[in-house]
Amino acid sequence: MPHSLTPRDKGNLPVLSAPPLIRLDAYVAEDGSTVVNGHLLEMGGMRPANEAILDAIAMFARTLGAPVAATVIDRPAQQVARLRVYPDGSSRTIAEEEDLPPGRERTAAEEEAFPPLARVERIIQHAQREELHAAFVLAGALREHLTLRRGAEDELSLEARAIEAYIAYLRGEYMVSTVLALTVARIRCRTDLTRAAPEVARATAAWQRLWDEGQVATRGQELLRMWERLSAEGLLQEPSHHAMAQAVRTRLERGSRYVENPAPAPAAALTAAQVPAAPEDRPLKPTRRGLRRFTRRPGRSAG
Repeated sequence: MPHSLTPRDKGNLPVLSAPPLIRLDAYVAEDGSTVVNGHLLEMGGMRPANEAILDAIAMFARTLGAPVAATVIDRPAQQVARLRVYPDGSSRTIAEEEDLPPGRERTAAEEEAFPPLARVERIIQHAQREELHAAFVLAGALREHLTLRRGAEDELSLEARAIEAYIAYLRGEYMVSTVLALTVARIRCRTDLTRAAPEVARATAAWQRLWDEGQVATRGQELLRMWERLSAEGLLQEPSHHAMAQAVRTRLERGSRYVENPAPAPAAALTAAQVPAAPEDRPLKPTRRGLRRFTRRPGRSAG
C-alpha cells in the first residue's frame, strides 16, 4: 500500500503565538488515548481523559492569562463539545450558538495556533520512528477535526484519512485500513474521478490482506465497481492498476478463500461488526450546554 512518509516541508512549525481568544482542540480515541492540540498526552496513573484534557488546556489559559476556547471530539461518547477554560482551572461547556458561527472564520481561528501541516509532520516523525500507535492516534485526531471543520471532501481531510489508512496498514489492522482507504477512494470517485485510481489502488492493497469472508466479498464488490468505472472512462493508465483490477476480479470469482500472498490475521484485528462502513457518513453531533464531565469549578486543576 504505497504512501510517502517523507516530510515535504521541514519549515512547518507551530505558531507560538496567536491572538486571544486562542482556540485549541482535543480528541479522545476509541481506546481512551487523548490528544490535545496535536500532542498525545501521557495518561499517568490512568487519569480520566476529561481531567487530562482540562488540565492541559487550563495550562494554556494560565500561560496566556486569558480564557481559552476548545473543541473536544469524544469518540467513545460519540459527541463533540465546545468549551471555555479559564486560567483558574474552571471550565464550562457552551452551546453551538454561543461560539463563533461555522465557516471560514472559525476554521481559521481553530487552525491558527497549530497549522494542520505541522501536525502531519509530527505524525510522519512518529511513523518513521516506528511509534505506530502514537502516529495512528494523532492521524485519527487530525482527520476527525479537519472533517468537522472542513468537511470530509476537503483536500486536507482526505490527506489525513489517507495517512491514517496507511498507518493502520503498517500496524496490521487491514480491515480498518481498507475502510479508511475505501472512503478516500469513494470520495475521489464522486468528486474527481481523474485522481481516483491511486486511491482505489491503495484500498485494493489493504483489501488484499483481509481474511474475513464477508468483508472480502462486500469490499471487493465495491472495489470492482470502482475499477470497472475507471476502465470505462479510460482512466487506467498504469499497468499496475490493470493488474490490481484483475486481481480483485479473480479473487471474487474464485471465492473469498483465495488469497494471493495470504497474511495471518493479527490478534488485535477488529471484527467486521466493529468497523464502520463509511466514517464520513457518521458525523458526530455537537452537544448542548451542560456536559458535566467537561465542566469544572475553580481550583480543581492539577496544575
